[in-house]
Amino acid sequence: MDALPVVWFVAIAVLWGGYILLEGFDLGVGMHMLFSARDEKQRRVMLNAIGPVWDGNEVWLLTAGAGTFAAFPYWYASLFSTLYVPLTLVLLGLIFRAVAIEYRGKIVSRAWTRFWDWSIGLGSLVAAFGLGAGLALTTTGLPIDANGDRVGGPFVWLTPIAVLGGLALVGFCLVHGATFLALKTDGPVRERMGRLVPRMAPVALLPIAGWAILVEVRGGNPVSWTLLALAVVAGVYAWLRARKGSEGWAFTGFAAFGAFGAASIFAGVFPVVLPSTIDPAFDLTIWNAASGEYTLMVMSVVTAFALPVVLAYQAWSYWVFRKRVAPQHVPEPHDAVPAIRRDAAAGAVPGTR
Repeated sequence: MDALPVVWFVAIAVLWGGYILLEGFDLGVGMHMLFSARDEKQRRVMLNAIGPVWDGNEVWLLTAGAGTFAAFPYWYASLFSTLYVPLTLVLLGLIFRAVAIEYRGKIVSRAWTRFWDWSIGLGSLVAAFGLGAGLALTTTGLPIDANGDRVGGPFVWLTPIAVLGGLALVGFCLVHGATFLALKTDGPVRERMGRLVPRMAPVALLPIAGWAILVEVRGGNPVSWTLLALAVVAGVYAWLRARKGSEGWAFTGFAAFGAFGAASIFAGVFPVVLPSTIDPAFDLTIWNAASGEYTLMVMSVVTAFALPVVLAYQAWSYWVFRKRVAPQHVPEPHDAVPAIRRDAAAGAVPGTR
């Protein structure tokens, strides 16, 4: 049964990697709404491109967090108590972003929509930066003692490595989001993103490359170096396809770049899940941070039945909404009148029609 902690370490890596890939383009689109859209119609095209899938993608964050808590409770407790400041900012960013997506179209007003546009853009930026900083520190180390408690003030996490990780995820989200928009939209947004991706990718992906190389130099192994090489190949291939205008292959290539890159980082730190910068003897590993054997066994059985259902549902939703979003598909702005007010205006008893 010593294999169960290893299995769940791989599962946690897959869950966090899946979240970065799926939510990554959502966060990127949110930031592009702020900086890359030229008018209201283009912002609505961008928003409609992620409209059917963004909340489903966030399920991966909940699953990754819950899985970490259940499989490795000491890792979860140490990580969240040490990083409560950036993780609180991440939570606020995600809340503002979610509320903004839901409320943006309720009232036809330029001031109203611009306020929520900034909420979407800044919420996406803060969430991506905070998550990147947290994940980078998870793989490079935090000042924790023998009990897994933080040593230092609440901002001891704010290091150059945290900034590098934050910039890494922001850069990847921007490239991934732009590639998704080029693939999923038509018209001016598609054309602009098609030109932007080849110019932006070499610079925006430098921080994530630096993060991966840092992890490999510190403790890489043949498996993690091989995965890093595959990530480089995938990234170069995606960039070349983007230059040729092959949007589908470019999106697939950048997704493979993210998947191989995340896998190389997790493989590079294995079996450590949270290094201590004070003393390597205080490192949390999959062996001393894992739950008991019975808990891991129950989780494995439940996951074996639930995971295929989740994957099938998400694949189906992407298939249903697979067509491109063009400006002519976006209706003209209009006030959203609640059903209870429509019923009252029509003289009907609310809820009877």
